[in-house]
Amino acid sequence: MDLVIGTLILRPYVFIFLGIFLIAGALDLGWRRAVLFGAIVGPVAWLAEFSSTRTGVPFGLYHYTGLTRGREIYVADVPLMDAASFPFLAYAAFCLARRALAPWRPSRPTLALAAGLLMTALDVVIDPLAVRGDRWFLGRIFYYPAGGVYFGVPPSNFAGWALVGVVAVGFYLLVAGTHEGRRVWPGVALYYAVLAFNLAVTAWIGEWTLVGVGATLHVGLALALLYVHAQARRVAGALRTGEVNPV
Repeated sequence: MDLVIGTLILRPYVFIFLGIFLIAGALDLGWRRAVLFGAIVGPVAWLAEFSSTRTGVPFGLYHYTGLTRGREIYVADVPLMDAASFPFLAYAAFCLARRALAPWRPSRPTLALAAGLLMTALDVVIDPLAVRGDRWFLGRIFYYPAGGVYFGVPPSNFAGWALVGVVAVGFYLLVAGTHEGRRVWPGVALYYAVLAFNLAVTAWIGEWTLVGVGATLHVGLALALLYVHAQARRVAGALRTGEVNPV
């Protein structure tokens, strides 16, 4: 119980976002599928973290410092809060992908790929901030022995995030049998809330170059998603009115 309380005290922002995911997921997918989503994504993420700290696959080789061991829950050498972050990150990306691509009626593999890439776009801000954890309330919980070319993060990390996102969301879609939901807007709001939180902390520690790069990327990404959505609606409308030959 002390470890549970310690984990909540050390990482309240993780569990706030996790709680928002559960509420948004229940409103969108229903409780059963929301819990199923978390039950699939969490273990996939933990396995990827466990493997990466030993073999470097898929995120690249890194190590947890263990400085908070005894103060928060670890599963093997991986802090619980790390694996617990992936369900809300993957769900938020899944919602944004569904919203952007809805008029196209995308296949499940396409949705899984889009969700994985959108989750990785969040990590463009998250991971460089996390390796600077000693400068904010995260703490120095991990490090890359060889460093990395992108603000201390190796490219393999982003490839790993994309892979984990695609596999986890794809597996959920396979088990659930559908990507349908009732409302995606709470999940989309969660995506941008997570982004805003990480950009705000990045600004707080004075990493303005990273803030600029991250904000520029996501503004461009948002505009691209709006364009894709608008084009899809235009084509769908033209098909309905017979203005465009579907072939």
